[in-house]
Amino acid sequence: MAGLRVKKPQPCHGPIVVKVGGSLYDLPDLRTRLQVFIRRLHAERLVLFPGGGAAANAIRETDRVHDLGEEVAHWLALRALTVNAYFLSGILPELPVGLWPNLPARTVLDPFAMFEADDKNDDHLPHCWSVTSDSLAVRAARLLGAAELVLLKSVNGGDNATWSAAAEAGIVDPHFPAALTGAPGLKVRLVNLRQELD
Repeated sequence: MAGLRVKKPQPCHGPIVVKVGGSLYDLPDLRTRLQVFIRRLHAERLVLFPGGGAAANAIRETDRVHDLGEEVAHWLALRALTVNAYFLSGILPELPVGLWPNLPARTVLDPFAMFEADDKNDDHLPHCWSVTSDSLAVRAARLLGAAELVLLKSVNGGDNATWSAAAEAGIVDPHFPAALTGAPGLKVRLVNLRQELD
């Protein structure tokens, strides 16, 4: 893995990236909701991106108590996303965990190796708590050449809200609008999965 850089996306029909927010992990019927949502996408190429949830929050609290610093906490939080990737694949065994750069057509991404490689690029994301799995999913979508990113969350985004307003309201992370500027042409939509199938 040493020396491997993430290549800039080539013009192609990339996958749909679906970020599964960590706030959804306590849904007893998450498997069913995800399966139904994924079927409705009719996507030949699909990458699920894990949110941080309680695992990332535990690292945030550990950083607060022990003053680890944002650099150390950043990489620990990415390791937490690895755990969550295996959790999502565990409830969706039809979607294996994909390790960068060799991803199946339909997969749950383990983001760690991708971002370890991307860190060698000058325009990588900053290592700070204002960058959460929302911004990481934008960056992954760009690196994968995706045309669309779907954010599955527990909240509504507001039909007319800008992403800056959504960041100010805490719906997406503070860095999200800036991350989007680095992904021109990426279509992003937010879906409240708690209400989607009700």
